[in-house]
Amino acid sequence: MKLSRTFAALLLAGIVALPGLAAAETRLNFVSWQKGEKGYGDWWQAVIDEFETTHPDVKIDFTLMPRDGYSDAMITQFAAGSAPDIVHLTSFEYVTFAENGWLEDLGPWIEKSGMDLNGWAGQSVCEWDGKTQCIMMLYFGYIMAYNEQILAEAGIAEPPKTWEEFLAAARATTIDRDGDGIKDVYGTGVHMVSANSGWTNDMLIYVLSAGGRWTNNEGKVTVNTPETIEGINRWRTLVDEGLVPPGGAELDQLFIEGKVAMRLNGPWINAFLQKADPAIQPHLKYAASPMQPPLGGASNVLTLAAETPQEKKELAWEFIQLATSQKFQELYSELGASPAPRPGAVGPASFEKVPHMQLLIDATNAASAAGVDRMPKGLEAQNNEFTKLAAEQFQRMIIEKLPTEAVAATVQAEAEALQ
Repeated sequence: MKLSRTFAALLLAGIVALPGLAAAETRLNFVSWQKGEKGYGDWWQAVIDEFETTHPDVKIDFTLMPRDGYSDAMITQFAAGSAPDIVHLTSFEYVTFAENGWLEDLGPWIEKSGMDLNGWAGQSVCEWDGKTQCIMMLYFGYIMAYNEQILAEAGIAEPPKTWEEFLAAARATTIDRDGDGIKDVYGTGVHMVSANSGWTNDMLIYVLSAGGRWTNNEGKVTVNTPETIEGINRWRTLVDEGLVPPGGAELDQLFIEGKVAMRLNGPWINAFLQKADPAIQPHLKYAASPMQPPLGGASNVLTLAAETPQEKKELAWEFIQLATSQKFQELYSELGASPAPRPGAVGPASFEKVPHMQLLIDATNAASAAGVDRMPKGLEAQNNEFTKLAAEQFQRMIIEKLPTEAVAATVQAEAEALQ
């Protein structure tokens, strides 16, 4: 959907502006939801420090924008002519920006700089409308983190390997320890906070395990197929039986506090585990996701805004070159605890620092082999609208206790209308 700058400017009214440019030096604005995160946030800061050291007259204003609502806030900024100089987006939302003509064609920049993207994991996702619209920063597969102690207390010796085992484990580890009628531990967790992609992404974990998809390989919507409905019902079982924390907020935090037994997530879960209390941390382990094929695919991208002044574009491109260099891609694998997309960027140091690296590589390969991605084929340009309408309908399903088949039929029809 195209947005006018006039409308976006009205939306922007009242939003606090990013720090102004200082006269003494060039300042590049860089907005991200990963600022301050242990792991990815540390890596971004390392790239920024190196860039500022080699560019003493340039300062990068690195600003945190919460992930919840990130895309909407960025759309507003782009449409109002206030795009960041260094653009960081999720891979399943960037197409909206490309569709509006807001992103720079990186093809000439790649050719001029001699950047080699052969074998770069997930880079094909960045091709849109015949142009290279971004550089992929992470392609991943989901794994499972679990609390070994909680599972053992429930009589479960090994982490679950199938949906049936996972459901049984979730039931066994949903516990009211003190008998006050309030659950102290939940078997797992699902996103239920706001109507955004968190709903469809989490639900897709279970849809995939049942053999379903939101769309098929030809881009046809398949929300109302028996397989997809079975997957939705698997997700719904966890919710209806009270096996997940109500509201679905701060799930990773609840996991490291010992209040959630099993957590299905991407490689970024490692950053949370590092913050766990020393008494709990030894019990937190990793295993392959029992939901196969695992959720996965492209995660986030770097790019340039078409409207950015040429001088700043050149500096921002140099930043992207630094971030994608062998040195910093190897550091990405280590600090981010996930395989970097650059070929050959996962070395012995990464395996030493990240003992579960092979699990991450196997999950990434499994998701790739199954052609899994969070952005449904055929709905790339309408992904934001699809995730919102689907989340709203699934919220209604839970609140009003509507039949899954009826809600799936509604989402099917609304998704087809988007196409």
